Amino acid sequence: MSADFLYGIEVVINGLMAGVLYALVALGFVLIFKASGIFNYAQGVMALFAALTLVGVMEGQVPFAHMINAIFGTEIHHFGWEVPALLAIFVTLLVMILFAWIVQQFVFRHLVGQEPIILFMATIGLAYFLEGVGDLMWGSEIKTIALGLPQGGSRVVEDFTASLGGDDFYGFFIDKLDMVATVVAIILVAALIGFAQYTKQGRAMRAVADDHQAALSVGISLNFIWVLVWSLAGLVALVAGVMWGAKSGVQFSLSLIALKALPVLMLGGFTSIPGAIVGGLIIGVGEKLFEYMIGPMVGGATENWFAYVLALIFLVFRPQGLFGEKIIERV
Repeated sequence: MSADFLYGIEVVINGLMAGVLYALVALGFVLIFKASGIFNYAQGVMALFAALTLVGVMEGQVPFAHMINAIFGTEIHHFGWEVPALLAIFVTLLVMILFAWIVQQFVFRHLVGQEPIILFMATIGLAYFLEGVGDLMWGSEIKTIALGLPQGGSRVVEDFTASLGGDDFYGFFIDKLDMVATVVAIILVAALIGFAQYTKQGRAMRAVADDHQAALSVGISLNFIWVLVWSLAGLVALVAGVMWGAKSGVQFSLSLIALKALPVLMLGGFTSIPGAIVGGLIIGVGEKLFEYMIGPMVGGATENWFAYVLALIFLVFRPQGLFGEKIIERV
């Protein structure tokens, strides 16, 4: 095989793995929008908050330590112990479920029936509030997630693929962390699809997504379903925050991963779980291939804007996305 062809395959593989992570972030948006019609601007901040909480719990940090020390003149920062990774993940998941209940109980329960723009503005306020709470609880310095996840290129993959090319091809560089993240994301997506299709709560969630009034008429609690949906979005945010945080560090720019999910949603549709997956893969592979083939001709850095230009084209010619529902209003 020629080296150029093998390099192209490497680009596609890396694009697919990046696309799975984009789809993972987009899933949080889809779950909430499909069940409640709320576009959750705070999804990216939820991923950041989950990652911050996980690191804080693992390291035994005292929540709000900076504020406590400033008020009482103390110097307390840690409890003096470290929490095992699995227990810390479980505690963080409980925190995200508590967050889901608080959001439903004190915010969106009082906004039922409001215009979509009001609900959207509420999620913007929620995003900035959650970001501020995360800063107060755990501090604003860059943190690392020490879960023992493998990083760096895989020697086995490099040696095997190097044997396929000539002397000028040194093998695929496939980050081991990306491979782990891809496997975890695939398992989570499959579990969510199975939950939605084959469990009682999943069927109730789909019923609420189809028709709120009909779901109420058969005894389905909207409050319970919305707390469930926000909890699942919190789980997705936790996994996304861990994977992206392990790649680039847990810092406040992590919340911006939500922006990369927007083109994914525009391609796949705001109400489709399969659409989020397909949209993520298209964006991931598309931006990598475009950078590889066209980037050198235009000065590079095309990954920064390719996804948004592609989303703009879809908005013009197919605004509901590939799998979204086409809404027709009679006037």
